[in-house]
Amino acid sequence: MTQAAPPLAPLDPLLAGGVIAVIRAREAVHLRPVASALAQGGVGAVEITLTTPRALDAIAELVGDGAVPGCLVGAGTVLDARRAQDVIAAGAQFVVSPTLEPAVIRCCRDLAVPCLPGAFTPTEILQAWRAGATLVKVFPASAVGPRYFREILAPLPFLRLVPSGGVSLEDAGDWIGAGAAAVSVGGALAGPAVLDGESGAELTARARSFVQRVADARRQLARGSA
Repeated sequence: MTQAAPPLAPLDPLLAGGVIAVIRAREAVHLRPVASALAQGGVGAVEITLTTPRALDAIAELVGDGAVPGCLVGAGTVLDARRAQDVIAAGAQFVVSPTLEPAVIRCCRDLAVPCLPGAFTPTEILQAWRAGATLVKVFPASAVGPRYFREILAPLPFLRLVPSGGVSLEDAGDWIGAGAAAVSVGGALAGPAVLDGESGAELTARARSFVQRVADARRQLARGSA
């Protein structure tokens, strides 16, 4: 029997724009202006990876007083239940792992926080879904390409998949066209090299370009199914 899909309402801002901005910064400073610039471009979710120094402080700041309206703040690179508890205590509104960690999924379910575990093979992806994943992060997506999603979703259409790792502006729409619920974008949108010395206007413009690609692909899908 296929597991019932977890509710998506907590992730509405993320799904509306269809883009998760992954921030893996050299230091967790000045991230509020970054999150604000991304949100102004329509990005509804930012993921602060735990490889970023003082990531927990950055998460707490972004969800505290003066939080960016309409932008969810999540934690990435969460590898065990202890760290899942830590990031949720800091205020993380969703939790992301690069690998399939059942203990992390259980912790998130117990605390009613959406979880996006990483998986790669069809077996891992289905295991993640059955364990209670809200969305399944397929990583590294660049190793397979959008056709992989079409092949997996043909027999397993109930899955909600998000490509991560190497997603670019050029192929963001292709992933959506292949059935992705959203795209997770790191270096091409908000990586360390991109953030250093960049203006908020430039970041907003690039965010808007990604969101527009997603919107265009969704409209094309809707026309095709009409």
